[in-house]
Order: sequence, then structure tokens, then C-alpha cells
Amino acid sequence: MDQQHVTDNDMALGLLKGIEAKDPQALRKLHGFLGKRIYTFAVRFTRDVDLANQVVTDTLHDVWRFPGRFNGKSKVSTWVLAIAKHKSLHALRQRHSSHVDLEDITEIVASEIGDPESSSLDAERMTALWRCIERLPDAHRECLHLAFYEGMSLAEVAEVQKVPENTVKTRLFHARKKLHACLQGVVD
Repeated sequence: MDQQHVTDNDMALGLLKGIEAKDPQALRKLHGFLGKRIYTFAVRFTRDVDLANQVVTDTLHDVWRFPGRFNGKSKVSTWVLAIAKHKSLHALRQRHSSHVDLEDITEIVASEIGDPESSSLDAERMTALWRCIERLPDAHRECLHLAFYEGMSLAEVAEVQKVPENTVKTRLFHARKKLHACLQGVVD
């Protein structure tokens, strides 16, 4: 594990201790530290920006109410994203809404990585990539997000998805294979 992840987890652990002491400033800092990751995860999971905002609020509310549930067997961010997954599933069950348009998803990603429309070729690649990702089964899409966007280890992804590590490896293998096949027609 690199030093940056250790530092980030130590900071998150400190904030969690502050939350246990019911320090609202610690919750605000945790929101600043993990809020965007929770939101991005929830948008990709639910495909609904309104539900994603609700998931962020509900997740942090649970962290505030039950910080003692963190058992220390994973990183704090892994634990929080597992809560976000459950909140996302609950929100989807509560409200059957339409998917976010591809253009909305592209805007969300663009706000994180820059302006993909600065060149039409970049916009075409981004659109093609999102179309291919959208075609993946939910479990594969979630695996990709957790492993590559969140930088989680296979063990952490397995914990969030509540499956064995070998299942995560298989899902990632098939997801990459499907993305490769889908993206074959995209101009380099």
C-alpha cells in the first residue's frame, strides 16, 4: 500500500473518532474528504443524480449515527462506500426512476477530468466509452468503478460487493474483455 493511502486512511480514522465524539466539524471534514467519491459512486450505481445526492446524505447520516460500526478490517473509505452501496440499492427500490442521460453522465465525468468537448474526437471517445460501460452488467460496472476509479484492492472490492475475491477477478476480466470488444470500432 502506498504512503498516500495510509495517510488518507489515517486522516479518515481521525475524523471517524471525532464523529464518535459527536463533533459536527469532523463530519463536515469527512464530507469534504469522501463526499465526491460517494456521489460519483452513487451516480454510477443508480444512474440518477437526484438519488446520488440522497445517497450521499443518507450515507453520511449513517456514519454520524453509527460510527462504532466501523470494525477496522478495511479502510474507512471502503466501509463508507459499502454503506453507500446499500443506500443506493435502497434508494433504487424506493423510487423507480429513469436513467441519467448519457450527456448528463459525460458532464459529471468532464467536471472531474477536464473538458472532453475541447476536441470532437475526445468527445466521441468519451461517448463511446460510456456507451460501452453502460452495456456492462451492473456487477461488472461496479467492480470497474471500485477497482479503477476508487483504487480499491481486490479484497476491498470483494468486501463492498459481498463476494469472494475470485468472483471480483472474474468480473473484472469479463468487464475488460467486453469493453475491449465494444471499443474495437472507436478511432484511436
